[in-house]
Amino acid sequence: MTRLTVNNQPVEYRLAPDTPLLFALRDASNLTGTKYGCGSGDCGACTVDVDGRAVRSCTVAIGELEGTFVTTIEGLSRDRNHPVQQALLAANVVQCGYCIPGIVMTAQALLHANRSPSEDDVRRAITNLCRCGIYPRLTDAILTAAAVARGDETLDAVAPPDIDPADAARTVPALAPPPRR
Repeated sequence: MTRLTVNNQPVEYRLAPDTPLLFALRDASNLTGTKYGCGSGDCGACTVDVDGRAVRSCTVAIGELEGTFVTTIEGLSRDRNHPVQQALLAANVVQCGYCIPGIVMTAQALLHANRSPSEDDVRRAITNLCRCGIYPRLTDAILTAAAVARGDETLDAVAPPDIDPADAARTVPALAPPPRR
């Protein structure tokens, strides 16, 4: 059994110690914001914060993380008010969204370690892959997030959409099967 703290909650995983953190988070903790992309640590979709460092969760076993503090996108900010999240939304960076949780977690770890990153620092730190091609806007948004976090700038908060959960997903009647020939 591996014990760690996930999103400020003590967790004891009754999984094999060689289980990748990604699968412990997604399957055992139902924290599905951490995405499976490549399984080799190359794409960064699975990035989480482990003790203040951006870690590709598909490449690290839970047994190696005994006693650590893990933060996932769900634990960063439930209402999307973290400066990185706000800056990405304000700059309209998010497109398909699959890579965004990993990018947000990588960016917040960068800003935790370096409050005033340069463009080159951002480009070196954000090695996450995005097929939508958001990189120019992403770099600017992360620099804005750094300025907001330092208190040098403000952003108008971007509120989550006001959607009634009953309206978000509706059951659609099944279509009649096609006639047999």
